[in-house]
Amino acid sequence: EPDGTRCIKIIADDKGPGIPHLEQAMTDGYTTSGGLGLGLSGSRRLMDEFFVHSQVNRGTTVTAVKYLR
Repeated sequence: EPDGTRCIKIIADDKGPGIPHLEQAMTDGYTTSGGLGLGLSGSRRLMDEFFVHSQVNRGTTVTAVKYLR
């Protein structure tokens, strides 16, 4: 980071169908594929910063940051 804080930043970007109901997709147990529904919500809990930007028919970008202690 610019202030000298060390971190790991992961940016995942796709040009897929997007997430039409992002708030719902961020809740525990929500799944469209029959999985556990913990992907986005679990990742958000593990990270210090977590942002999702999604547009239907345009894609999704997930940015996750974990600060090194």
